Amino acid sequence: MTTTSRTFSPRPRDIERRWYVVDADGAVLGRLASEVAKVLRGKHKPIFAPHVDTGDHVIVVNARGVRLTGGKENEKIYYRHSGYPGGLREIGYARLLEERPAVAVEKAIRGMLPKNRLGRAMITKLKVYAGAEHPHEAQQPSPLALGAVPKWEGLPKPKPPTPKRQPAPKASTAGKGSGSKTKSGQARVEKAPAPGGARKASTSAQKKEGAPTRRRRASARGKEAAAPARAKATSTRKKKEAGTTRRSKTEES
Repeated sequence: MTTTSRTFSPRPRDIERRWYVVDADGAVLGRLASEVAKVLRGKHKPIFAPHVDTGDHVIVVNARGVRLTGGKENEKIYYRHSGYPGGLREIGYARLLEERPAVAVEKAIRGMLPKNRLGRAMITKLKVYAGAEHPHEAQQPSPLALGAVPKWEGLPKPKPPTPKRQPAPKASTAGKGSGSKTKSGQARVEKAPAPGGARKASTSAQKKEGAPTRRRRASARGKEAAAPARAKATSTRKKKEAGTTRRSKTEES
């Protein structure tokens, strides 16, 4: 019997983000960008998936010490646009590395990440500083050399399940009301019937016994009120009939 293997897909509980420090002093810009982009994407982990951000945080220091090869610092141009018509700006990489080295490093790394919302989420884990100091000592980052693969320590250990909350014990009802005692000695309280239930029971008993209910009493009162009017109408009708009979007799005579 053969067993089919399922494709592993990382879940949020499988991702454990670590912090690494990369020294860019004397490093080539393209090589530095490719190595940092791998760590940001999480390609150094066995659980890597292209549709999930499984990467770690990276701190790049000494960005002022990066270099370009093949004379590209004099040929390569950095472009940006202000957003207004005719707002295209350009600056050579030799000047850019001298004035804003962190921007040059960040732009190179950003270009090696996915061009979608996933890539925009990955670039937030990158911190670039021109000098050797950084304000992330609280995260306890570990140094990472270029070309070195971060050590994989397996999936994070699952957290112990939180114990379920036990229901609070019910208060003893001994001495409240009258009732018999159970085997454990606790008093059993007999609940008094609700007034609504007693009213319903009495109404059903009246119906069974044939006693006049509220609807029957109302109909009886209506009949009593309508009796005089009915008697008056009857007498008027009789008088009219008597008058017609007299008129018919006189006509015959």
